[in-house]
Amino acid sequence: MSRRIDYDTLVCRIDGKQEVLSSYRGKVLLIVNTASQCGYTPQYHGLESLWRELAPRGLQVLGFPCDQFGHQEPDSEAEIALSCERNFGVSFPLHAKIDVNGPNAHPLFRTLAASAPGLLGSTSIKWNFTKFLIGRDGTVLERYAPRDAPESLRGDIERALAAPPPR
Repeated sequence: MSRRIDYDTLVCRIDGKQEVLSSYRGKVLLIVNTASQCGYTPQYHGLESLWRELAPRGLQVLGFPCDQFGHQEPDSEAEIALSCERNFGVSFPLHAKIDVNGPNAHPLFRTLAASAPGLLGSTSIKWNFTKFLIGRDGTVLERYAPRDAPESLRGDIERALAAPPPR
């Protein structure tokens, strides 16, 4: 299994527009499965803060709402977008709700989970706000647990941003 994401992967933005991950080629990505009614939901503040501060240097945060854990993302995409903007000031790209585990798991999350296994080598996503750091060349660099606050990832993100862009 490749430790790189496939930039040809199609994702759907929360507004319904399709995009290909190639639009983020050369950027450092922080990809997160999110939920609006989770105990970790306040992490939206930290994700937004990292994105606003480090986007000019090449960081892109991508949020993927998921309702597979405790039914903590029951709302429609429109309601999710409004809630995230109103309650947390989220301006980084959010995407349509997806599955991150099981037979309907989105191909991006299948790649992420297989490329950066969790505790004891598990490839399943255990909960909301699991985070994946992707280097400028598409390499999956690290997986972070839901409890890991976005601010605690800063050192790893800074190192990834310092790496030269791929040729």
